[in-house]
Amino acid sequence: MVGISNETRTAADIGVQLVTAVESVIGPAPNLIALHEPEFAGREWEYVKDCIDTGWVSSVGSYVDRIEVMLGELTQAKAVACVNGTAALHICYKLAGIAAGDEVLVPSLTFVATVNPIHYIGAIPHFVDSSPATLGVDAGALDAYLDEIAELRDGRCFNRATNRQISALVVTHIFGHAADMDALVELAARWNITVVEDAAEALGTRYKGRPAGSIGTIAALSFNGNKIVTTGGGGAIVTTDPVLAQRAKHLTTTAKRPHRWRFDHDEVAYNYRMPNLNAALGCAQLERLDDAIARKALLAEGYLAAIASIEGVSFVDAPNFSQSNHWLNALTLDGATMDDRDVVLDLLNDANYMSRPIWTLCHRLPMNASAPAAPLPVATRLEREVINIPSSAQLSVLP
Repeated sequence: MVGISNETRTAADIGVQLVTAVESVIGPAPNLIALHEPEFAGREWEYVKDCIDTGWVSSVGSYVDRIEVMLGELTQAKAVACVNGTAALHICYKLAGIAAGDEVLVPSLTFVATVNPIHYIGAIPHFVDSSPATLGVDAGALDAYLDEIAELRDGRCFNRATNRQISALVVTHIFGHAADMDALVELAARWNITVVEDAAEALGTRYKGRPAGSIGTIAALSFNGNKIVTTGGGGAIVTTDPVLAQRAKHLTTTAKRPHRWRFDHDEVAYNYRMPNLNAALGCAQLERLDDAIARKALLAEGYLAAIASIEGVSFVDAPNFSQSNHWLNALTLDGATMDDRDVVLDLLNDANYMSRPIWTLCHRLPMNASAPAAPLPVATRLEREVINIPSSAQLSVLP
């Protein structure tokens, strides 16, 4: 039952209170208010029309070059634009040195696209638990777990039970809140494991002043239609290593060797480049990113205040070291069962406030059934308790 401190209260009571709280922040909902929708209030049409007028609509064009420069400036790194965030992660994993048969430490509490490219390579996901403070990988729990199951052999980390190399750790910044990167990077260094940041949800987020995506060896961004910046479909590879950045560009452009007219390709690679049309949309979106982040922060503050008096509900706020982009606002239904959670979600959606549960834990999906996993008590609890509520920037207006 939600609100375990008062056994007479039900999930339905909580749901009714939450509907009232959400309405107090974003107003009544005569029609469905989406969880997160794009906002086109800048120069999007101008830039896309320029692509059409000039004929530069495919994977070469000035906007592709421009969005990579803009992303590089934002992340203080080198950026390579891609067709989507999953493709970006695929290349990140290859450049991180993950090979077929390796194990990759990855949170079970993440969107499935974090895990799928591990399978593309022929590697094995190894699921680890999450922090209740950040929702990202729990460094302390992982440290204790590796002490139990792993060992270093000739400077490489191996799982003693499976005899497979553990080559990388994937860290997802959940809902735009930064994970505890210093602790995770230090841990990975001790075990000689490469850190890949899944920053798909964290464009504009900063960790202790550093841009999300610039801290690990390499990172992926996403510009899906529901992200804080969208290119329709799109993503980017980000790294502070110029050699890796050059390799990323080569691998995403079919490994074509530069030449005015020849078609020479020197390895098996991928057609993952972002089209100029999509990049044009993204350039206009990036021009207004600061405004979107400011309005989303204001929306988060409104929700935090509105639910403060609701017993049994907590607002998932960013940890002190994270300057979050507040991509999706999340609530924790303290002590909820799956049934409790679904009652609350039904009431919010029936009132036209689109809401959703957190993802089904990846280790429970059928294609991951045989994958190794650490104990996952926090992720299992969060799966029952965490929900998202409407989070679009346009739901908030700056004073």
